[in-house]
Amino acid sequence: MKKFLSIIVILLATFAAYPQGGAKIQLKSDTADYGTVTKGQDSGVRVFEFTNTGDAPLIIKEVKSTCGCTVPSWPKEPIAPGKSGKIEVKYNMNPGPIRKTITIQSNATNYKNGVVPLKLKGEVVKEGDSDVLQKKKVVPNQ
Repeated sequence: MKKFLSIIVILLATFAAYPQGGAKIQLKSDTADYGTVTKGQDSGVRVFEFTNTGDAPLIIKEVKSTCGCTVPSWPKEPIAPGKSGKIEVKYNMNPGPIRKTITIQSNATNYKNGVVPLKLKGEVVKEGDSDVLQKKKVVPNQ
């Protein structure tokens, strides 16, 4: 019985000593809203800013897009606790609705498996397209 209690005490002490912290990513925003933009007048680049609020270096292993129309770039070096970083995303600005997801794979402990989703939304219109809800001006024949 004493051996059993000793093992339980050792296990509890081991679990209590296990660090509960780790790297934690805090995003300024997890969504980039393009709104309605005109092709050719917007570069398509948006930036997601984040801070490592944990007590260990944040390592971003990979940032993936759901399609080839969106190209992400991210810091390859670890982000120290308390420091900030940026993930830049470039959308190719094809006319139509924007509904894309970018996935960060990291060692962040505040997201399940370190996977952090980012969203892109908005709409790209061709130059010269007008809002269909807008009233058109009628000029009388001259």
